Amino acid sequence: MEKSKALSRAAALCSRSEQCESDVRKKLHTWLDDDSQADDIITQLRQEGYIDDDRYARAYVHDKLLYNGWGRIKLRLMLRAKQLSDEAIDQALEQIDPQQYTATLEHIVKAKWRTVAQREQRQARAALLRHAAGRGFEPHLIARCINHLTGSSDDDEIYY
Repeated sequence: MEKSKALSRAAALCSRSEQCESDVRKKLHTWLDDDSQADDIITQLRQEGYIDDDRYARAYVHDKLLYNGWGRIKLRLMLRAKQLSDEAIDQALEQIDPQQYTATLEHIVKAKWRTVAQREQRQARAALLRHAAGRGFEPHLIARCINHLTGSSDDDEIYY
């Protein structure tokens, strides 16, 4: 594919949805033979505002927290996998509303509680911890949420 056509396809892709540089670069590598052309296109897309990794990180964090119920740990790992800078990741994670974050964790734990409540309490609590940790939430927040849900006041009951 020629460079101008790849540029217009990449611009159209970025217009439809937020894209980070690494995702666009992968697409360009499948479309083009020359890596230097891909670098030129990426530079042009950045200059024209089609690619902005800070904006992408904010949108990614918002969507994945809201729709997928991911915690900060998983969000950080997934954004690093997309080769975003730590600065962009930190800024995006700082935008998370603490109340919304806690509400999301509580919703996830309550939903899982319905499926594990009949188990022995220690097993049920361990299942809740594994489930929430798999979503990327911090262990101390999970412990607090589980203790609140089960009526326990001892944070040390959660075993890591």
